[in-house]
Amino acid sequence: MAAARAAVRPALRLLLSHGLVPRYAPPCPPQPARAGSVNIRSPCGGVRSGSHVRSWESGAGVVGEDAEEPEEEEEEEELLSREPLLPAAAQRVCVLHPDVRGRAGRKAHDTEYQVAEAAALVRALHGWSVVRTLVVPTGVPDSKFVFGKGNFQELTEKIKGSVDITCVFLNVERMTALTKKTLQTAWGVHVLDRFTVVLHIFRCNARTKEARLQLALAEIPLLRSTLSSCSAQPDQQGRGSRYIMGSGESYTELCQRALKEKEAKIRRALERLQEKRSVLRKQRLRREFPIVSVVGYTNCDVTAHAGLLPSCMPILYMDTIGFLSQLPHSLIQSFSTTLEDVVHSDVILHVRDMSHPNTEQQKASVLSTLQGLQLRPALLNSMLEVHNKVDLVPGYRPPGHHVLAVSALLGHGLDKLKATLEESVLQATGRRVLTLCLRLGGPQLCWLYKEAKVQQVQELPNTDMAHVTVIISQATYGRFRKLFPE
Repeated sequence: MAAARAAVRPALRLLLSHGLVPRYAPPCPPQPARAGSVNIRSPCGGVRSGSHVRSWESGAGVVGEDAEEPEEEEEEEELLSREPLLPAAAQRVCVLHPDVRGRAGRKAHDTEYQVAEAAALVRALHGWSVVRTLVVPTGVPDSKFVFGKGNFQELTEKIKGSVDITCVFLNVERMTALTKKTLQTAWGVHVLDRFTVVLHIFRCNARTKEARLQLALAEIPLLRSTLSSCSAQPDQQGRGSRYIMGSGESYTELCQRALKEKEAKIRRALERLQEKRSVLRKQRLRREFPIVSVVGYTNCDVTAHAGLLPSCMPILYMDTIGFLSQLPHSLIQSFSTTLEDVVHSDVILHVRDMSHPNTEQQKASVLSTLQGLQLRPALLNSMLEVHNKVDLVPGYRPPGHHVLAVSALLGHGLDKLKATLEESVLQATGRRVLTLCLRLGGPQLCWLYKEAKVQQVQELPNTDMAHVTVIISQATYGRFRKLFPE
């Protein structure tokens, strides 16, 4: 294993030394609470936030990533040591949107929505701002210059003539390395595409090892593309096609082999983690922990954290990676893999930012993604819709009884949210609230404390009996009756 790593390192160093991977590094500061997230505080203590990663330790074990072999862990950490994708300093960005003429299925408001989302992506980067927005028609979006000759010349004059612009965000899914180089040379500033920006945002917010490895895998085609664009350029001594290091391989062949080996290692590491995820899921089912999946347009990562409902019943919250419209194609696999836990959840909580001008389009994007997962009809139909930030919407009124209106900032509506969530969990999991008459200090009460959730014990006067209120699943109640028949 050590020999294999040693064989790969020289080529990776060459990628860095020849500028194939940028060395400038933007900070990835702790992200503020996202617009679609909501903190749920339990009366029994603890906070569950959609923006923080926590492992959960319970009496039955740890719900989280299992301990790994030291060698495996070292290899995975090495795979995750990547160079940043964007400039280090904060940027003043021009959002440039190619408005493709004659595109099938195009609607009048599509362009406005796409431009607004592109601007929101830029503002999600720490310290970055949008100083100008340009919508330019084009009939040749796949050409080297993206725009026609006249529009390209006009754009060049505007961008080079504006001292406020330090970076251009070209709102296309992917640029070829040749297009990127051509535009940056013409405009004299960094030019970024949607894939690079979204990948970097996901990178900054990814906390779990699986999410980070999925993003590292999605980066491989980007590195290959950059390598291919540089492969025809000789090095400083003009020896670009010579064999190097006595290996019988050219520089390009060595780098391509290094990338191929890195991709294979990432895939193996992901397979190991997915096997562990499957084991953990079985453990959760065996322990009968209810699972609530939190989805929303602005959630950022796959995380698992403990929570307590008003009855002090423990549940497991599963956050999901960010929902976006027109997710770059190369990120779809890494995105959909992280939604596996939604399929196995008991309740889905869809949190929306009602202050966002495109909240309805965001809802449609989330629902479209969930429907593509082929969820159980009962799970999809019972989904709870939470309207967050209603304090920022003048004259807001809930559209129906199925919607829960909250303000996470002010704490409005959270008690009702928790109560409704508890009702949904009880119904979805087949749990019941029962009051049983039991002998104090008897084996029945001890068993219930261990296997169910005892809410209240009310002693009966002048007796050794008590009314015991418990939350218990149908299966557990069946075991109880089998052990302690009346």
